[in-house]
Amino acid sequence: MPLALLALAISAFGIGTTEFVIMGLLPEVAGDFSVSIPTAGLLISGYALGVVVGGPLLTVLGTRIPRKGMLLMLMGLFIAGNLVSAVAPAFGLLLVGRVLAAFAHGAFFGIGSVVAAGLVAPHKRAGAIALMFTGLTAANVLGVPMGTLLGQHFGWRSTFYVVAALGVVGFAGIAALVPVRARAEDTRLGPELAVFRRPQIWLALTMTVLGWGGIFAMFTYITPMMTELAGFADSSVTWLLFLFGVGLFVGNLLGGWFADRALMRSLYVILAVLAVLLFAFTFAAHSKAGAIATIPLIGVFGFATVAPLQKRVMDQASGAPTLASAANIAAFNLGNALAAWIGGLVISGGLGYDAPNWVGGLMAALALGVALFSGALDRRSGVTATTDGGAGDAAAGGGKVVARGGAPVGEPAGESVAAGR
Repeated sequence: MPLALLALAISAFGIGTTEFVIMGLLPEVAGDFSVSIPTAGLLISGYALGVVVGGPLLTVLGTRIPRKGMLLMLMGLFIAGNLVSAVAPAFGLLLVGRVLAAFAHGAFFGIGSVVAAGLVAPHKRAGAIALMFTGLTAANVLGVPMGTLLGQHFGWRSTFYVVAALGVVGFAGIAALVPVRARAEDTRLGPELAVFRRPQIWLALTMTVLGWGGIFAMFTYITPMMTELAGFADSSVTWLLFLFGVGLFVGNLLGGWFADRALMRSLYVILAVLAVLLFAFTFAAHSKAGAIATIPLIGVFGFATVAPLQKRVMDQASGAPTLASAANIAAFNLGNALAAWIGGLVISGGLGYDAPNWVGGLMAALALGVALFSGALDRRSGVTATTDGGAGDAAAGGGKVVARGGAPVGEPAGESVAAGR
């Protein structure tokens, strides 16, 4: 794999850390600005909204900018957002800094996925995307606990300074390692918007919202589940989250590996097992042994969806994947917000802290249904040249999916995907 993927992964590590570390620093931030914990929670929901809105918006505005240049601009915005957060004299300015960083998040992962896929051979693209997202999973395993510890001992502002420094490292890595094409990519807005006329794009985005949302229905409320139902001490939650993070890390790599071999079949199996695990956790969450056994598995099968879902959208975009890729990142965050909201509703309705698990199971099952329907449409239209039965899958042997104009999916007609594309 090219060294450029390392630069993308380092940047993803910084972005993932700043996204999730605020959850561990809410009491310190709330105390510093004399606001309530629910008010401080706006820093989380505001960030998610920034990803949903900012990712597609900045991608559209950057359609005439070479992708490497756009990645560098986004990392500059990320650094600026975290520095604003670090020095913010008022809560409102801290929220502004969070939203600035979130804008960079959505567009970076969308464009970065296209760049990562273009750095390798067609049959390795899902693995390349997964390696970039390894930075995000590593942030959950290492970045968030270390950032929380740092903020608790040296003040929450120190965490944002360190994250900004990580952004500088990522910026330098992209500048040095991501290759520059001989000419700027022809990423015109018209073709990028035109792909959204295709039903398969919307089916793929729906899979992302439902599949990833199922995980967040459980993850958002894991702390009260573990302390109130399983009987863990508050101090044990950190280790449970570490187990979940390890599962995410492993699942990310496995998801990329399997997606490069049989994308749609991988999604069918992953979503089916994820639904079963989430339904099972409704009962397993009531015992320590059940929780310890189930939490890492949910992490594995949960994040195993990411690379296949991202590649599915890019493949279906047929040569104009940049905006669709960014829209899928927004779909991940829309799934986060939707699942957390529904999970809160069922808890408030008196159904118990374990209720978000069956909500998540239903969402994953619905995602599986959408995937099966999408695959059936592929088979009916006969658009695949692989044995997988799903468009967009470069299966074993590296077969390419033929799209409109005879170009392989993910490549513009008459032009091969090249470094930096």
